[in-house]
Amino acid sequence: MNDTSVVFNRAFLFRTRVAWALLVFVASLLVYGRTLAPTVAFVDSGELTVAASSLGVAHPPGFPLYVALAHLATLVPIGNVAVRVNFASAVFAALASSVVCLVVFEAMLTSHVPRFIARVQRKAGRKKSKKTGASAQPLKEGAPRSLVSLVASCLISGVLLAFSRTLWAYATIAEVYTLTSLLILVVFLLMFRWRRRFIEGRRPASSRNEDGDDVLNAGATGSAVNRSSPSQPVGTAYGTLYAAAFVFGLALGVHHVSVGLMLPALAVLVFTTARAGFFASRRFLFAALFAIAGLVVVYAYLPIAASRSPIMNWGDPRTLERFWWQITGRQYQVFFSYSLSTAASQFGGFVKLLAREFGPWWFPAAPALMLAGFVAVFRRDKPLFWFLVLVIAADLAYALGYDIAEDKDAYYLPALIAMTISAGFGAKWLINKATSAAAAFKGRQFIAAAVVLIVMIAALGGNWSYNNRSRYFLAQDYFDNILATVEPGGMLLTRDWQVYSPSLYFQKIEHRREDAVVIDVNQLRRSWYFDYLRKAYPTPMELARNQIEPFLEDLRHWEHDPDLYQRDLTLNQRINSRFYEMILAFVTNHIRSAPVYLTLDIAGDREGQDAELTKSLAALYQFVPKGLVFEITTGREFRQLSDHQLSTRGLADGTIEFEDNDVVTQKVIPVYVNMLYNRGRYLSVYGHHEQAVEAFKQSLSLNPRFTPAQQAMNESLNALRKGISNSPP
Repeated sequence: MNDTSVVFNRAFLFRTRVAWALLVFVASLLVYGRTLAPTVAFVDSGELTVAASSLGVAHPPGFPLYVALAHLATLVPIGNVAVRVNFASAVFAALASSVVCLVVFEAMLTSHVPRFIARVQRKAGRKKSKKTGASAQPLKEGAPRSLVSLVASCLISGVLLAFSRTLWAYATIAEVYTLTSLLILVVFLLMFRWRRRFIEGRRPASSRNEDGDDVLNAGATGSAVNRSSPSQPVGTAYGTLYAAAFVFGLALGVHHVSVGLMLPALAVLVFTTARAGFFASRRFLFAALFAIAGLVVVYAYLPIAASRSPIMNWGDPRTLERFWWQITGRQYQVFFSYSLSTAASQFGGFVKLLAREFGPWWFPAAPALMLAGFVAVFRRDKPLFWFLVLVIAADLAYALGYDIAEDKDAYYLPALIAMTISAGFGAKWLINKATSAAAAFKGRQFIAAAVVLIVMIAALGGNWSYNNRSRYFLAQDYFDNILATVEPGGMLLTRDWQVYSPSLYFQKIEHRREDAVVIDVNQLRRSWYFDYLRKAYPTPMELARNQIEPFLEDLRHWEHDPDLYQRDLTLNQRINSRFYEMILAFVTNHIRSAPVYLTLDIAGDREGQDAELTKSLAALYQFVPKGLVFEITTGREFRQLSDHQLSTRGLADGTIEFEDNDVVTQKVIPVYVNMLYNRGRYLSVYGHHEQAVEAFKQSLSLNPRFTPAQQAMNESLNALRKGISNSPP
């Protein structure tokens, strides 16, 4: 039998697809392990690790399935707790990359079934009318020419997803997005398998050989094509559909928005397969019940976990009202405001992301394969084409209207998954075209291997420097640099999530600097947070009880009816006044026994959300720069600054590369730059110009284009040349 005449045995196909998917899993996991972050990262990494370790409740929607699975990872006695949870992300991402291979394999098999069946039926009809026993001619239309191109196409989809910049980035830290991607792909796999079985269930037995194997290529003998028997019962396919529905319900227990956005595409896939009658059938009801069962099972975790009062109990979802607020992400809904200008701006960011997602922007091999794949799918399998288009459209429709910065790239993962599936079809088209042009199939293996290697090397080489987090100690250094200047028992007030999230991990899991009182001013606007503070810092909370209770009374009313406080100016002023009085009470009470510190976002907030608080504190205290924070002091005299050297490894030494929109670039480095500048300004005001110049130089080493530091350094250098030093102005 030549290369164009292949009868694919089911068992052989199963072993083949599993073997290559396993190869992708092992290869991607090795890369992820090599580039894994050795401790917590920024954004939500610290908070999620604490929630997982304590079986608690993370920020909305709570991510119950992720927390439960990540908790299992924390039980593995290897490395620190952060590394264990980071590695769980790596496993989820590696599994997702292997499953996309299976998805593409399944989709390609399915895309050949409808044409093949129609061709078989036409041939069978002609034979019957001619009443001849002649052998059938080869049915080459619509059939895969070689298992080589099929396998290579699946591998390309797998490596593209595995080494894409976004999935790889989240595979090295504690985050929910790799698990979300895995579950979305499992749903796709089950749905595609259901679709294929449903279609096969309506085909004549003449499309099967005497062993019951699928004849998906054109070289079968006439005896394999002409036998007739009843079609397979369609009902046998629905078990797979119900499994997909149940996994879909479970997946809603991770990043439910990304998963829920897949519904339009899944509905169209069902409609084009089973037609509209399915939605009025009992099978649709059963599928819905399975999905609801998965949803109920996973979200039942939240009130159960909250009832244990864990360390991290975000939202405290023990009541039905708080449970609803938690799963709907009520506190984040303010970030979604769709407008054409916002969407256009966000779309520009998406195009930029896509250009560098699968390798260098100047080598657009992956985007070219994706475009070719969409054309190929449109010609061969229109239901699959519209499925992929709807996945992308639904994802973009939501993400382009959601104005966040820190992990926005993760919201595009469903669209990127659809594109990698399309790239597999594009790769198959390219390999078949290339081998056809050679007028021989002997070089097919070489061409297929070359395409796979080129795509893999481009993705690996283009993204390695950005995703290699093996020396990513930035969050740990940020915490250490800050706490190094906080005296024992000191209080730190911050609105910087990049400070607070890592501090949760280091204080609660690694038990470092537990003496420090670290309070997130933003979370003080959530009533659940006060339960945490009472357990973590009972003395400061008790001392400020007279200010806390009036504010909490207003806060609980505001949580139930925020619009009322917007409409009523008196209520608005009262709740803000009580909020600032409470924070001033924290400061006044604590400064009697230990120092109080502010991060830059509070001390430098002159026109922002808490400008009134900043002005009130500045009127009562002096802000003295100490490392990366300000100590507030009652006197106005010069305070000697500590000589603690800030650890800035990875920030500007070239060992780690950052995107322009990376949280390190946008939020962390500016803190280092500005605080070193503030240190220099403080020293120069009191005549310590030599020390000031050194601080300005350090600031400029992190950002050579920071004009204020350059100007201030020139002023200090001029003062030194004039002999002005160590004397107050």
